Amino acid sequence: MLRAVLLGLMVSAAVVLPAQADTLLIDRVAAKPLDMPSRGTTAAQVEARYGAPASRLEPRGGQKAQWPTINRWVYPEFTVYFERDRVIDVVANQAMANEIGPKPAY
Repeated sequence: MLRAVLLGLMVSAAVVLPAQADTLLIDRVAAKPLDMPSRGTTAAQVEARYGAPASRLEPRGGQKAQWPTINRWVYPEFTVYFERDRVIDVVANQAMANEIGPKPAY
């Protein structure tokens, strides 16, 4: 009897509670690809095409001769990573709090 009551409660809870699902950042970008800089583009070319970034984050690395300095420019939809003055990677930013993907770089 107790099993039947517990089973009934679990089933009714599953029906009443709304389903919540996270949105994957990769799914959003795959559905509508972003216009982002390509690897090897210079910093001057990025700024000429996309304008000034919303922010330029503090450089990372560069303490030792073998490690180049990495600069990061944040645009509303993506963050650009530069080694010296060339793009080495571009990452789409989160659009919503429930979206799973890279966190804002701030």
